[in-house]
Amino acid sequence: MNKETGQKVPFTEENLAMCMCPRCPVQTESQCVNEKLDKMAEAVKAAGKGRIPKPGEVPAVYCSAGVAGCKDLDFSQMCICGSCSVWHQYNLVSGKPVYYFCRDGKAH
Repeated sequence: MNKETGQKVPFTEENLAMCMCPRCPVQTESQCVNEKLDKMAEAVKAAGKGRIPKPGEVPAVYCSAGVAGCKDLDFSQMCICGSCSVWHQYNLVSGKPVYYFCRDGKAH
């Protein structure tokens, strides 16, 4: 855990690249998420490689960024956090919350 920020998972380009949130069944049918993904792709393309979007601009790395801003997520679907490289790298099974970071907030 980062002592300065209190974050267990840093919001980095590497973690964004490994993140599986955009493929999670909880949010795949979300119009809000799909709009953010489109905008994110456009912004990264326009700014060039290495531009890291702000947490609220991207529907990803909720274990770092916290609760999703999109309100049309389907929590009746099973999340896939347990299959994510970020989840494994930061041993999030030992943190709180364990799953559904998009609903329950960032890992600590």
